[in-house]
Amino acid sequence: MAREIVLDTETTGFDPKTGDRLVEVGCIELLDLLPTGRTFHRFVNPERLIPEDAIRVHGITDEKVKDAPKFAAIVDDLFEFIGDAQLIAHNANFDRNFIDFELNRAGRQITGEPRWIDTLKLAQTRFPGMPNSLDALCKRFKVSLVERTLHGALIDARLLAEVYLELRGGKERVLDLSSGPRGKGPGGSIELTVYGARPHPLAPRSTPQEHEAHAAFLRSVLKDHSLWAGYGVAIAETEEAPVN
Repeated sequence: MAREIVLDTETTGFDPKTGDRLVEVGCIELLDLLPTGRTFHRFVNPERLIPEDAIRVHGITDEKVKDAPKFAAIVDDLFEFIGDAQLIAHNANFDRNFIDFELNRAGRQITGEPRWIDTLKLAQTRFPGMPNSLDALCKRFKVSLVERTLHGALIDARLLAEVYLELRGGKERVLDLSSGPRGKGPGGSIELTVYGARPHPLAPRSTPQEHEAHAAFLRSVLKDHSLWAGYGVAIAETEEAPVN
C-alpha cells in the first residue's frame, strides 16, 4: 500500500536562515489516498521570542511554548511516525526548509526535495492563473473551514489531506489493477482489486412489497432461478398449473 504523510508547520517567521524557527508540526497519515486516523502533533520551543505578526496568524504565544520540548527532543518521535513515506505539503519548500534546518541543527540527515510533493504546484498545474492558497482550494473543493479560526499545524494538515485527495482525483476509489489478489480471466491472469464492506451500509430503497413483486415477476419469466439466488434474491418455487 502507498503510504504518504501530509505535513504542516507553524513558525516564528518566513526564513530559518534569518533566525526564524519552528513552533508547531502536525502530520496526517494516508494509505492509498485514504486517511487512516493516525496523526502526529507537537508544539516546539523555538528558543526565541515569537513576533506579534506570527502570533496573529497562528495564535501561538511565547507562554504556550515556553515549556514545550525543543526540536531535538521530538525528532525521533516525528521520524518514527513519518518513516520512509512521501511527504505532502502546501508550498512544500517552506515546510521543507524549516524541517531540514532543524534536522541539520540537530545533527540529523535532511529530507531533501525529492521526498516532497507540493500541493501548491499540483494546484497551479490544474488551475493555472487562479488563486491556489489552501483557503482558496478548500472553498473550491467545498472543504469546510468552519473549525479553523487561526492557522494550526494539525488542522491545516487535515484540510490539506482533503484537498490533496481532491487534487489526486477525488475521494471516490477507482478500479486499480496494479495490486490485489490475482484471478483468472479469458485472457489469462489478471489483477483484481478487493474492497472491504461499507462501514455504514446504505439503507434499503425498496419496500418488502416491491421485493415480492420482483420475485413474482422472476418466477413468471425465468426457468433457472440459480443465477438470482447467487445474488441473494430468494425465488420460491411454485407448483406448475396442470395442463388441460
